[in-house]
Amino acid sequence: MAAQDKNTESLILETARVVFVEKGFEGARMQEIADKAGINKALLHYYYRGKEKLFEAIFQESIRKIVPRIFEIMGSSAPLAEKIAGFVGSYIDLLADNPHIPSFVLHELYRNPDRIGNTLLMSGIDPRGLLNHLAEQMCNENYTEIEPQQLIVNIIALCVFPFVARPILQTVVFNNEPEKYQQFLESRKKEVTRFILNAIKKS
Repeated sequence: MAAQDKNTESLILETARVVFVEKGFEGARMQEIADKAGINKALLHYYYRGKEKLFEAIFQESIRKIVPRIFEIMGSSAPLAEKIAGFVGSYIDLLADNPHIPSFVLHELYRNPDRIGNTLLMSGIDPRGLLNHLAEQMCNENYTEIEPQQLIVNIIALCVFPFVARPILQTVVFNNEPEKYQQFLESRKKEVTRFILNAIKKS
């Protein structure tokens, strides 16, 4: 793909992501995306022949930013405590750099719940090996018995909520002071890690 084509496609995706997050799939219009991108609608349809195709491209991009990193960290040979700290820190940093992802994925879960599963299957990612690896590691390192699925879901939930609830946190909790919210996210890395490790260690 020529450099100009790549630049145009990147511009389209960036613009469409903003519109989809703001308006949702149903409220977004191809004409609006074209206008905001500064291109004509015919060119937009040249790259993406419909709103569904454009939405799918953005959704797959969002999933690809999250899932491989989870597998890379949690599937490594590092001690579990180190994995959890790395996962939490990396995940919160990723969401801070891409704050649209949680609402975007949640919206798609509601609108088309099969898409995430199908996208993961098409990517070749198989969670069974990772889950078996985590179960064996928790047993070997003498952590409490917990299903690895529960462990992953607990970590993700604790990391994602501050981003889903960002408008409330920034307005009510941090009095519209962005720097305080950013400080909270930094301290959140340690707090989530500590919380998870305390929850799974044997007394």
